[in-house]
Amino acid sequence: MGKIDAVYKALVELETPENGVTTAMLSSFLKLDRANVSRYLNQLCDEKQIEKNDGRPVVYRSIKKNVKPTIMNSLDGMIGASLSLQLPIQQAKAAILYPPRGLHTLILGETGVGKSMFAELMYQFAKESQVINENAPFVRFNCADYADNPQLVMAQIFGVKKGAYSGADCDREGLLKKADKGIFFFDEIHRLSPQGQEMLFTYIDKGYFRPLGDTEKVVHVEVQIIAATTEDTHSHLLKTFTRRIPMTITLPSLQERSLKERYYLVEEFIKSEAKRLGKDIYINKNALLSFLLYDCPNNTGQLKSDIQLSCAKAFLNFKAQSRDYILIEQAELHHRVKCGFMKMQEHRGEINKFFKKKEEILVFSYNDQWHAANMDETEANKNGEYFYDIIEEKLNKLKKQGLTENEINEILNIDIESYFKKYISDLPEKFRKEEIAKVVAIGIVDIVEKILNFAQTKLNKEFDEKVYYGLALHLNKSVERIRHGNKIYHPKLDFIRTQYADEFLVAIEIAKMIDTHLEIEIPLDEIGYITMFLASNLCESYIEDCSKVGVLVIMHGHATASSMCQVANSLIGVEFVQGLDMALSMKVEKMYEEAKKKIMEMDKGKGILLLVDMGSLNNFADMLTEETGIKVRGIDMISTPIVIEACRKAIIGSDLDSIFQSCQEMSRYRIQTNYEKRSYKKFLIITACFTGEGAAEGLKEIIQNHLGHKSVLHIMALKILDHNDFLGKIQMLNKEYQILAIVGTINISIENIPYFSASDILSGDGMEKIESLISREQDYIKIKNSLKSHIKSVSAEELVSDIRKIIRDIEQGLYIIIPQDVTVGIVLHISFMVDKLKSGNREIVFQDVSSYRSLHHREFMLISQALKPLENNYQIQIVQDELAYIVRMVIENSVSV
Repeated sequence: MGKIDAVYKALVELETPENGVTTAMLSSFLKLDRANVSRYLNQLCDEKQIEKNDGRPVVYRSIKKNVKPTIMNSLDGMIGASLSLQLPIQQAKAAILYPPRGLHTLILGETGVGKSMFAELMYQFAKESQVINENAPFVRFNCADYADNPQLVMAQIFGVKKGAYSGADCDREGLLKKADKGIFFFDEIHRLSPQGQEMLFTYIDKGYFRPLGDTEKVVHVEVQIIAATTEDTHSHLLKTFTRRIPMTITLPSLQERSLKERYYLVEEFIKSEAKRLGKDIYINKNALLSFLLYDCPNNTGQLKSDIQLSCAKAFLNFKAQSRDYILIEQAELHHRVKCGFMKMQEHRGEINKFFKKKEEILVFSYNDQWHAANMDETEANKNGEYFYDIIEEKLNKLKKQGLTENEINEILNIDIESYFKKYISDLPEKFRKEEIAKVVAIGIVDIVEKILNFAQTKLNKEFDEKVYYGLALHLNKSVERIRHGNKIYHPKLDFIRTQYADEFLVAIEIAKMIDTHLEIEIPLDEIGYITMFLASNLCESYIEDCSKVGVLVIMHGHATASSMCQVANSLIGVEFVQGLDMALSMKVEKMYEEAKKKIMEMDKGKGILLLVDMGSLNNFADMLTEETGIKVRGIDMISTPIVIEACRKAIIGSDLDSIFQSCQEMSRYRIQTNYEKRSYKKFLIITACFTGEGAAEGLKEIIQNHLGHKSVLHIMALKILDHNDFLGKIQMLNKEYQILAIVGTINISIENIPYFSASDILSGDGMEKIESLISREQDYIKIKNSLKSHIKSVSAEELVSDIRKIIRDIEQGLYIIIPQDVTVGIVLHISFMVDKLKSGNREIVFQDVSSYRSLHHREFMLISQALKPLENNYQIQIVQDELAYIVRMVIENSVSV
C-alpha cells in the first residue's frame, strides 16, 4: 500500500460524522512529514476521493459513496460503546493488548447480554490489532454440552490417549491444541467440573498440559482463554481457578442500559430484518415505545427474537392484504412486549424528551436511508421556507409512492407542536413596529395588532412580543400562499381543534377579520395554525430554559468532552450540557477564544459552570469572568458523574454557587485519613498506571533514585484499571502508612493526598515538591514530639492533627493558601491556646475586638465554624478575643487563590 493510500485509509478511520480531519492530525497519527501529508491530501482532493472546507484550519472529509462510515475496530462499533459498554470495552482492549499474549479473561453477565458475541469481537479486535494472525483460530466450547460426562469434557478439551477410558480407541487431539496461537472461548464455564478447572489452571500456570490418560506426553500451546458465565463465580468456580484469571468483565443487563442504547438496539435489529426482506419496515411509535419499555426477560437476545417475531407478523399482513408497505403495529407485538406501553407514565418525561422530534410512524430502511426524514427547522428557515412548505413536500413525496390519503395521514404525522415551540423561541426578544414593516406588509402588521387585542379580551390572556412577531411573519407568508392558490395542509388539525377548543373558536372569528381586512378566504387548516399561536403556553418550556445556569465541558482529546456530554444529556433526557473538544495539537489561545465565544452564546444571566480535565484549562474560569463579565466557576479533574450532577442541578434551576459546591464535593474521592489515631513509622508514595507495571514501575525507580536515601520513605506501584479496587487498596494502605502523594499517568484526585503527573516528576518540579512534602511532615513529627513535653492536658499528636485539618478547612472555605511557616505558627498558637483553656488559665485580650469583627465578619464566621470540632472534642470555649488573634494570623499571612 502506497503512502497516499495510507493517508486516505487513516483519514477514513479518524473522521467521525461530526468532525473531519486536519493535516496535523494525520501527520501525527501516521508519523509522516506534514508537508508530504498535505501534498497527498491535495492529490486526493483532485481525484475527488476527499473534500475540504474553506476555513482555517482546513478540514478534510472522505466523499461517501453510499457506504457506512468506517469503524476503527470491532469493539468500538458496538452499540453502547460510548455509554454502558465503555468500561467493558476498555477492559477488553487492555486484555487483548497486554503483552506478550494478552490476559486470560472472565466475562460475567445475565443470559442474553451478549457474552458470546463480546468474546468473538475481542477475537476480531485481536486480529485487527495484529496481536494474533489473521488466520489464528477461535475455538468455542460450551461446557454445558458435556456436563453429565466429565471424562468426555476432559477428552474434548485436552485430547485423549488411546485406552484412557472405555471407548477411547485411538489418540485424539484436544480443542486446546487446535486453539494454539489463537483464542479458546469457554461458554458456561461454571458447568466445567472441578477436575477440569484444575487441569485448566495448571495449563495457565505452566503453559503446557497432558492429554487425558497420558503421563508422559507434554503439549505446549499459546492460547488466550476467554470464559463466560451467568453464575456467581464464588459459588461455582474454584478460587484457585478464578485467581488465575486476571481480567473480569461484567456486561450490563438490558435493564441497566439507557433508553437511548435500547433504541439503537431496536433500530439495529429492525434494520437487519429490513435488509433480509429487501424492503423498508415502518413501525408505529407506540409499538416502538413498547419495545423500549417492556420487561425483557433474557436481555438483548430476547429483544432480538421478539423483534423478529413482530417483523414476521407484519410481513404476513403485507403479503395477505397486498399492502405497499410493511408496518409493525401494537397488534403484531407479543403480549409481554405490549405490556411495555403501560409503563409510559413512569417514563413520560424521558420519552417526551427523546421522541420530541420523532414521527408517529418511523421507517427503518433496508439500505440505511431515512425516507421520511425528520423536519429540519433550521435549514428550512435559512431557505426562507416555513413548516407547511416542508409538509407539502413530504406529502407529495408520499403521494408519488402510491399511498392512500389515510395511509399518508398515518405516516405523515409530523410533530407540529415541537416545531412551533422552536420557531417561537428563535424569534427576537424585542421588536419595533417599523422593523417588522421592513419584512412584513403593513396591512399584515395592522391586522395582527387588531386580532391579538381581540384574542386577549376573548381568552383573558396576554401575548408577548414573540407571539406578535411570529404571527406577523407567519401570516405574511400564509397570505402570499393563499393568493397564489397554494394549498395549506395541517396534518394535526383534529388534535388542535379538540386540544385547544377555546383558542380554535377565537381563531375562527379572527379568520373572518382577516378575510374582511385582506379580502381573502382563510382555509380551515390555516385556522389550525392561528390556533397554535393563540395557545401560547406551547412555548413556555422554551422560555423557562433561558434562565438556567449553563454547563460547558472542555477536555483534551478528539471527542472526550462531546462523548461525556452525550452520556450526561442522554441520561438526564435533555440536550443541555455543551462540550468543546480540544485536540492535542490545538493551541491554548485558540481554545480560549472558542470557550469565550461559547460562554457568551450560552449565558442567560445566571452564569456558566466550566468543567475541565487538566492543564492550562484550569485557568480559564477566572480569565473568562474578567474578560466577559459573565460569572464563570471552574472545576477540574472531572468525571462523567460530575457532568451528570451539574446537568441535573442546572435543569432544576439551582444557582451557580450551589451547583459548583455540589460538583466540587464529587470531584474528590474521599479516603478517611484519621492521622491522629495512629503513629506512622513510614511515609508512602504510590506510583500508578493501568497495569501497575510499565509506567508505574518506571516512576517508582525514578523516585527511588532521587529519594531512596530517605529511610522513612516507602514507594509502591499499583494498577488503576479497576477504580474501586484501587481505592480499596488505598484505604488499606492508609492504615499502615501516611500516604504523601500519588504519582501517575492519569489524573487521580483523592482528598488530602496530592497528585503529581509523570511529567511533573520527569521535569524535576514534582520531585522538589515531594521532597518539600516529606520535609513538612517530618517537621510536624518534630512539633508533635516537642509539644509532648509542654502540653500535658491533651494528646499532642491528636491535637496537632486536628488543628491541621481545621487549617485545611479554613483554606478551602476562604479560597486562600496559608504558607507552611505560617501554618506551623498557627498550629503552635492554637495548641498552646487549647492547653491553656483546658488548664483554666485566663484568656488574652484583643484590642477593640468588636470593630475588628465588624470589619472581618465573614472570616470570623467561617473560622469560628471551622473551630467548632476543636471545641467539641476538647470541651473548651474559644471566646471572641482568642478567635480574633487566629483570624488576624490567617488574614495577614495568606494568599488568595
